[in-house]
Amino acid sequence: MTLSSPRIVTFLWFDGQAEAAAEFYTSIFKNSKITDVLRYGEAGPGEPGSVLTVNFEIEAQEFVGLNGGPHYQFTPAVSFMVRCDSQEEVDYYWEKLLEGGGQPVQCGWLTDKFGVSWQVAPNALLEMISDSDPEKANRAMQAMMQMVKIDIAGIKAAYESSEKS
Repeated sequence: MTLSSPRIVTFLWFDGQAEAAAEFYTSIFKNSKITDVLRYGEAGPGEPGSVLTVNFEIEAQEFVGLNGGPHYQFTPAVSFMVRCDSQEEVDYYWEKLLEGGGQPVQCGWLTDKFGVSWQVAPNALLEMISDSDPEKANRAMQAMMQMVKIDIAGIKAAYESSEKS
């Protein structure tokens, strides 16, 4: 560990797909890159030359993808939130993260083709559901609960509505 290395790094366990996952994620996020690929040598246990780990960065956050085998799977118990400033960003990340076999879930959540869970969350939603006016916050929350991909205009309309929830 160098002095500039973070103390905590997100480590993701894949079944032979670590490099493909890193390439996928770094193709989506603008401020990202693959920083290192460690391959198995003759000592194994993997096939010599195959990827053991791949280090990559997304928005200055470090990740390590490990080809650890089929022993563990991702669950929605751990997810990554992508905070978005606009509907255009929501749409971009939503579509990109679903490419190749991802599955939309509910309330802005999706599972990508590698089984990793993501929340594509506009900052406007987070502001509205935390409003000090509980009725406005409740209307925004109820609107969000009816959505799969978040629609900022739809939530804003509910939030600004004068109807009681």
